[in-house]
Amino acid sequence: MDFKIKLGKDLREMEYKVTLRLAGQADVHRLQQFIASNHTDSPQDTIQALDVVLREFPSLNYVTVSRSFFSPVFGRQDIDGGLECWKGYYQSLRPTQMGLTLNIDISSTAFFKPINVVEYVQKCLNISTTNGNGRGPRPPLSDTDRLKLKKALCGIRVETTHQKGKRSKYKITSITSEPLSQLNFPLDGAIQTVTQYFSERYKYKLQYTSWPCLQSGSSPSPIYLPMEVCTIIEGQRYSKKLSDKQVTGILRSTCQKPRNREQKINEMVQHNNYPADRVVTAFRLDISNQMADVTARVLTAPTLRYHESGKDKTCQPSVGKWTMVNKKMVQGVTVQNWTCVNFSRMSIIAVQKLCDDLVFTCNSIGMKFKKMPEIEIRSANHDSIEAALSNIHSMAPNLQLLVVILPDVSGHYGRIKRVCETELGIVSQCLKPGGKHVKSSNRQYLENVSLKINVKVGGRNSVLQRPLVPGGPENTTIVFGADVTHPAPGEDSSVSIAAVVASMDWPEITKYRALVSAQPPRQEIIQDLFTMANVSEKANVSVKIYGGMISLFFSFLFYRELIIAFCKNGNRRPTRIIFYRDGVSDGQFYQVLLYELHAIKKAIKSLGEDYNPMVTFVVVQKRHHTRLFPGEHTDSSGNILPGTVVDTHICHPSEYDFYLCSHAGIQGTSRPTHYHVLHDESGFSADQLQTLTYNLCYTYARCTRSVSVVPPAYYAHLAAFRARYYDEPAEVALDGVAGGQPAEVPLDGATGGQPAAVRRLPQIKENVQDVMFYC
Repeated sequence: MDFKIKLGKDLREMEYKVTLRLAGQADVHRLQQFIASNHTDSPQDTIQALDVVLREFPSLNYVTVSRSFFSPVFGRQDIDGGLECWKGYYQSLRPTQMGLTLNIDISSTAFFKPINVVEYVQKCLNISTTNGNGRGPRPPLSDTDRLKLKKALCGIRVETTHQKGKRSKYKITSITSEPLSQLNFPLDGAIQTVTQYFSERYKYKLQYTSWPCLQSGSSPSPIYLPMEVCTIIEGQRYSKKLSDKQVTGILRSTCQKPRNREQKINEMVQHNNYPADRVVTAFRLDISNQMADVTARVLTAPTLRYHESGKDKTCQPSVGKWTMVNKKMVQGVTVQNWTCVNFSRMSIIAVQKLCDDLVFTCNSIGMKFKKMPEIEIRSANHDSIEAALSNIHSMAPNLQLLVVILPDVSGHYGRIKRVCETELGIVSQCLKPGGKHVKSSNRQYLENVSLKINVKVGGRNSVLQRPLVPGGPENTTIVFGADVTHPAPGEDSSVSIAAVVASMDWPEITKYRALVSAQPPRQEIIQDLFTMANVSEKANVSVKIYGGMISLFFSFLFYRELIIAFCKNGNRRPTRIIFYRDGVSDGQFYQVLLYELHAIKKAIKSLGEDYNPMVTFVVVQKRHHTRLFPGEHTDSSGNILPGTVVDTHICHPSEYDFYLCSHAGIQGTSRPTHYHVLHDESGFSADQLQTLTYNLCYTYARCTRSVSVVPPAYYAHLAAFRARYYDEPAEVALDGVAGGQPAEVPLDGATGGQPAAVRRLPQIKENVQDVMFYC
């Protein structure tokens, strides 16, 4: 069917030709068969069609952002910088074991405030619009401020206010590099300035002539719009990276206790009134106004083992947490060579006291930390960070640990880590100055820092009392975690960072070695899991070079295992691989499984045709909108108890997945982590894999609490986030693996190879990569 439609007003009215073609038919019977587990392929077209029906009314009445709907009707709140937080709700139709379910949750996101652009500039840049006395010309904007505004305002729609009785709307395409006073354009065969045009045509005297001008239209035919005559149109989402203050504002808006959140969701459902929706009724959809009741069980927390020299040799966590009182680290490391450098305004006396307290705390919980530093504790200017670090390294080349007091102004942490870890080979522990914990030498704070230091220098804080993996020590198991972090919105020139960590100690599974790799922006598939290249030698002999993250891990592991085998007259290869993959959405499940599982299998085969360990591949999802509200038992925050697991009712009709809340709520409503088992050759029972995953959450090294995400995935996220600081535009190469990757070779038909445009990450020094430097 073809028809024509006219859109727009007056001179801007345009005629469009619309063509409708039958793309497919919704097969409700097939959907019913899928829910009944009689079909394995999800009928996405049918689910999408029904989802469109449910989204019809909110799409016409609210601002749509992906699967969420926002409106000032639901509430708005200022979050600084010319932005405000709009409240709304998330809605998604999902097939589950109990049929089609509607997943609804409250949601918030940032929008531009509908204010004059001059006011927005003032709030965004935190500047005054006068010269200080309220009169006279406005100070010009710096190039940095102008570029910041250009990045924020490009693509935004504004309407003009200088024409009486008329408001024209424009889309901002750029911001001029010249100030308004220098802009001109041809008019009736003459050149006229923008200020003259507004004065003569509209009798409007422009005030902000030293500021740049908004620009609409194309570059050859620009339309100049002075900021003071433009107002930002309401309802435009801010999609760029938010400041810490703005993120805090949004979190405060959405952070609600479980009962309050449950009430808000119920109120939202009542407000939507689905039974009265004309389109929903026409399709004969019946939606309950009540939340679904599901059956859950609470797993028992594991017993932790500490060193025999402590008063408490074991510990039974209570509601997901415990303390280090009367306990000693199970493997406290001896630190002989250390020092401290202070880049802040803290006095050297205060720094020395802080170091004394830190050394005392480390020794009190099981480390052997030398009281006197290798070289004298010193202060340095934050303008010469590289020189100060290089000087320390030259004076103490065998330094085990460098304690760094960060500068008072933010923005230097990444540079310090990059220099220490990729240039000098120094393991560092950074402390923020000025905080109440640092000033008062808070014991809990120092204990947490000590836990981080111990694993950074190669120790273990605690281990599980009972074996972690079923089957006994003979079933040697290696646990992987993988994640990919992408550039912030609007930063598409930056690369995506993939990170993979692997456990290096069996059977404890507490130490993880990390590798990181750069890959094209927004690429979720890990490109460097396994690579195989044909390298032409001098004699024209083709030699296969096996590389990639998985191969590097096994090379390291087998080297270590061969030494153990030499001593014990045995050679135990891992018989099982458990792979926790973070950051994958539902629509990417089988693409990731197809590529990454295939890469793992190829890496295994490269180690020997007769070697065939069992692989379990689990996707870890934290960014979802499923919330579990307790019916009876709660923790002190009103949330569900740690160890709560749900694997029925709201789970996939035929595949194996479960929701696990492994942490105690601190504030707001706890979000359970969704684990989806895509491939399992080990034949784990539901209880075995759920218990294994839950117990792992008690082995996180940085605190004495169980964490919300299984540690291998958590560590991979930390490693990828750390590697973001290594990314420098000047370094461009074919290969992106940092730490342990052989020298660059020309790739010929490489599996998962990277394009030349991807910047290479600098190599992490071997002594740093041997430990959990990313903690």
